[in-house]
Amino acid sequence: FDTIISRIPGPKANDDSIPQFLVTNLDYDHYVGQIAIGRLANGTLEMNKDYSLCSAEKTVHGVRFSALYAFQGLRKKRVDVVYSGDIIALSGVENIQIGDTVSSMENPQPLARIHVDEPTISMIFYVNNGPFAGVEGKFLTSRHLQERLDNETKGNVAIRVEKTDRADAFKVCGRGELQMAVLIETMRREGFEFMVSKPNVITKMINGRLQEPVERIFIDVPEEFVGTVTEKLSIRKGRMRNLYNTGRGRIHLEFCIPSRGLISFRSHFMKETKGTGVMNTLFEGYDTWFGTIPQRATGSLIADRTGRVTGYASLGMVERGELFVEVNTQVYAGMVVGERNRNGDLEVNIAREKKLTNMRSSTSDATVTLRPPRLLSLDQCIEFIAEDELVEVTPKSIRLRKMELDIQKRNVLRKRENQALMAS
Repeated sequence: FDTIISRIPGPKANDDSIPQFLVTNLDYDHYVGQIAIGRLANGTLEMNKDYSLCSAEKTVHGVRFSALYAFQGLRKKRVDVVYSGDIIALSGVENIQIGDTVSSMENPQPLARIHVDEPTISMIFYVNNGPFAGVEGKFLTSRHLQERLDNETKGNVAIRVEKTDRADAFKVCGRGELQMAVLIETMRREGFEFMVSKPNVITKMINGRLQEPVERIFIDVPEEFVGTVTEKLSIRKGRMRNLYNTGRGRIHLEFCIPSRGLISFRSHFMKETKGTGVMNTLFEGYDTWFGTIPQRATGSLIADRTGRVTGYASLGMVERGELFVEVNTQVYAGMVVGERNRNGDLEVNIAREKKLTNMRSSTSDATVTLRPPRLLSLDQCIEFIAEDELVEVTPKSIRLRKMELDIQKRNVLRKRENQALMAS
């Protein structure tokens, strides 16, 4: 800390010059409304005075604050005046956006505008309509879901919410699957119960060509993991831009990769590098579609009825795939209970009980040794699901399920898809 004070020069600010406050972040409070956060580059700001707001449309209009805040540690303290060089917050200004400048009323001088990166992926948030809806959550309806998502956009400028053709579904756009997973986990802990779809990238048609968001990824790994990381990124359509040996046993890599290639990559990266790798990404822009990225070649094991998972039924699943649920877990028809070891989905009776006769003891099943199930985290669930599957999120559980729970309707849809593929 002493080195920072002695070596790093202080801010070049002047309390007597024209005030210039650049908005770099937004927050929201239900009591005071929108809160703008940023650094006061020059001058001072005081309560009960008029100032000008320079917006993105290069328009200037007068504003007056309802409150000024200075930061003490992580807390905001209400003050009457703030000085140049301070990180401050202010409220009471409607429609203020990141990049806007608050300056003097007589001679407004806006600072260079900053821009927020556009969302690159989208997910559909659905109201939970499964058989267990309302059992574990407090906020269940479309009104609750819409209000919560709308409030998120007020304090999180990287999130956008769009309506769909369904009243119980909302399209949420964000900067990456990590940001979306954080939002989902936060809502889950708040008591919300809902479902989410597989992430999809937001594409554009530019000059008649399909283009997709592209990221630049910076990786620092030990030398022994370079081959593995390079192979994984190449499969995901990554293109190497730079490779630099630091001389300390670590390699610095730079790749250009489509945003959809980064979906679920972080967890694989940490696993392959045994937690020793460092990864950062930077949005680069839009580029021509990179091509098809291979998806999982295995199918899903789907429960064909409602009931509790039994050890006897689980033992019969060993040769068919890997289970995601433990014994005695309550499941329902259409719920994904495991990953099949072959292509295509398979409906299974995971609640089957062993038929007892007078020749068998009722305690004989107690000696059965089962392979432990693979319990998936939220990130792993989002990574695993296919286009026709959803993640059901509640405060107590995370489940995988088919969009269409009825097996007969799923078979009809599957036949139509196969006919469409043959016709094309």
